Amino acid sequence: MDHKQRSYNILNVLEKVRAGVLDARAVITCESLSRSRNLKLSKLKDFENVLQSATNQMDVDCAEGKYLLCGLGDGSICIYNLYNYTGSPQFTCNVECMVDKNNRHAHKFSTECVQWYPFDTGMFLSSGMDKKLKVWDTNTLIPVESFSTEGKVYQHHMARNSLIAVASSANQISLIDIRKGSSVHELRGHSSLVLTCRWSPTEEYLLASGSCDRKVLLWDVRSARSCLRCLDQHNGEGQSNSQSTSTAHDGFVNGLCFSENGLYLLSYGTDDSLRLWDVCWGRNEMVSFGSVPNHSKKCVQLDVRTVVGSGVAYVPSGSNVLLFNIESGRNVRTLHGHFSTVNGCRFHPFLQELYSCGNDRNILVWSAGDSQVNSEQDEDAWSGDEN
Repeated sequence: MDHKQRSYNILNVLEKVRAGVLDARAVITCESLSRSRNLKLSKLKDFENVLQSATNQMDVDCAEGKYLLCGLGDGSICIYNLYNYTGSPQFTCNVECMVDKNNRHAHKFSTECVQWYPFDTGMFLSSGMDKKLKVWDTNTLIPVESFSTEGKVYQHHMARNSLIAVASSANQISLIDIRKGSSVHELRGHSSLVLTCRWSPTEEYLLASGSCDRKVLLWDVRSARSCLRCLDQHNGEGQSNSQSTSTAHDGFVNGLCFSENGLYLLSYGTDDSLRLWDVCWGRNEMVSFGSVPNHSKKCVQLDVRTVVGSGVAYVPSGSNVLLFNIESGRNVRTLHGHFSTVNGCRFHPFLQELYSCGNDRNILVWSAGDSQVNSEQDEDAWSGDEN
C-alpha cells in the first residue's frame, strides 16, 4: 500500500472516531496490538556502544519509562537514558551512569539479574554469580543493603509488597523483606538448581518458580506448607498422576513470564518448548508453539505484551527473538539482528518498542515504524472491541 492510500485510511478512521462510529479506545487498543506485533530493527534509534561484556538481563523503569537498566557479564551495571532530547527523530540513547567492573561495590562475577524498584527510579536491585543480592541508591551508585545467599543467584524478582524472591543454585527460593532488611522465609520444593522465579502481577503473594528438576511450582508465600501447585504438562493424564512425578517440561525450566492480567503463565524449557498455563486451574492450555530452540544454561528473560483479547510473547532463541501469538501459538515474526546468543528482551509499554540484549554486547531496538492503520480488517476489529 502506498503512502497516499495509507494516509487516506488513517484519515478515514479518524473521521469515524469523530463521528462516533468507532470507539477511540478500541482504535488505541487495536493499534497498540498491531505495533506490538509488527516490529522491525529501528533505523532511527540505537544505544551508545560502550559495553565491554555480554548483557544478561535488562529492566525498564515502570515509573517514568525513562531509563533502561542492564546487568553485564563482567559484573558491571549500566543505565541508559531512553528519552530523546535532540529534536531529531534519529538519535542515540546515551549512558546515564555506570557501575564499572573495577568499582569496589560492583559484583565480583557476572551480574545475572537487575530490576528497578517498582515505585520509582531512586533505587534498583542486582544479583549475580558472587552469591550477592544488592540494593542500590541510584543517586550515589552505592549499595544500601547487601544480602548473601547460599548459592549463585540466577534471577531475583521483587513484588510490589517489597518481598524479593531469589532463585539460586541452593535448590531453594529465598524470600527477603526489604523493609526488614533480612531473609524471612525459604521455599523448599525443588530438588535441583532454581533458575527462574516470577511474582504474579495481580496476586501479590503468588510466586512461580522453574528449576533444573523440570518442574514449575506455584507458591502462596503466606502458607507455611509446601507449594500451592506443581504444574503438569500432561494435566494429570498419562505419564504423570502425582505431584512428585509431574513435570512441566522434559528439560530444564529457565524462563517464566506472567501475562499482564495474571491469568496466564508462559514457561520456557531446554526441551525446546514453550508452554502456556492457566494460572487459576494450573492447567497446560496445550497451545502448540512448535520447536523453540533453547540451549541456554542460565535464566532466559522473556516478555509478554497483552492487549484486550490477544497477546504477544517475545522469546529469545539462539541469535534471534521470536514473536508468538499466545492464543494460537503461531510464530508471527522472527527478529534477526544479533550476532550471538540473545539472553533477554524487554518490551517498553509507553514507547511501544522492544529491546533485546545478548552475548554480542549489543542492545538492539525494535519498533513498529509507520502506523499499521491500513486495513478494513482492522476497522472491523475496532468496531467489535470496547463499546
